Amino acid sequence: MKPTLFVLAAGMGSRYGGLKQLDGLGPNGETIMDYSIYDAVRGGFGKVVFVIRHTFETDFREKILKKYENIVPIEVVFQELDCLPEGFKVPENREKPWGTNHAVMMGKPVIHEPFAVINADDFYGRESFRILAEYLTALEGKQNDYCMVGYRMGNTLSESGSVARGVCEKDADDYLTTVVERTYIIRDTDGEIKYRDEQGNMQAIGENTPVSMNMWGFTPEYFNYSDEQFVDFLTKNQDNLKAEFFIPLVVNNLITSGKAKVKVLDTPSKWFGVTYAEDRPDVVAKLKELTAKGEYPQKLF
Repeated sequence: MKPTLFVLAAGMGSRYGGLKQLDGLGPNGETIMDYSIYDAVRGGFGKVVFVIRHTFETDFREKILKKYENIVPIEVVFQELDCLPEGFKVPENREKPWGTNHAVMMGKPVIHEPFAVINADDFYGRESFRILAEYLTALEGKQNDYCMVGYRMGNTLSESGSVARGVCEKDADDYLTTVVERTYIIRDTDGEIKYRDEQGNMQAIGENTPVSMNMWGFTPEYFNYSDEQFVDFLTKNQDNLKAEFFIPLVVNNLITSGKAKVKVLDTPSKWFGVTYAEDRPDVVAKLKELTAKGEYPQKLF
């Protein structure tokens, strides 16, 4: 069975200003998601699941999903604040979504095979999808053996402002030892890359440090681990209106408890994305260049 691609598309793109998942950036108005779907299908994925919010379902189905109808089987699931375990309710004044791993949990009813998780608004590159599909295909019937595609820190920054990245450490066999979500990373005026630590201090970080761009590979029991950890997270964070249930949090807990291992897959692909509106012209130019080189057809679908 071919692996499934799970696309996290519930974010509203607050920094970018609008639904960046629906923004046409390619030569024929293609979205970044279109390139991901194209690369995933040719890389060996057999189904695509999107997690979105009910508020933009009509737009999403009309502008996005219609394109893929005859290309690959599609499923849609929804992430909302009130998607909580029994016994919990949304805290008063909570507006922020519960985070990336909460979005992943929404796929449990429809995903029963090895699956990859990606962001809707990141361009990952052809090779990354091929490498990931190959690894996941070999996981059929296995459990607790996960993977992530690691990118070089210096290749994942925005010139327009700060970014959030999962900063990784791995062992000699390329298995992940820790991943820490750093929500404020920026290239300083002197060219040095720095992140803000838990105390609010800026710390230097290496150009080639492997980072997670939220390109993960899991098998279905990951949903059960997520369910368990989410209850614990909610119990500890019910008064923290900004706390988010990130994928690296769950992965870290599984690694440190010895329940799962995560292979860091190297990729020659360069990441790019539209974190800020100012990033848009550069992304448009890069997609045009890749099309001109023959990496992609003039019209994807």
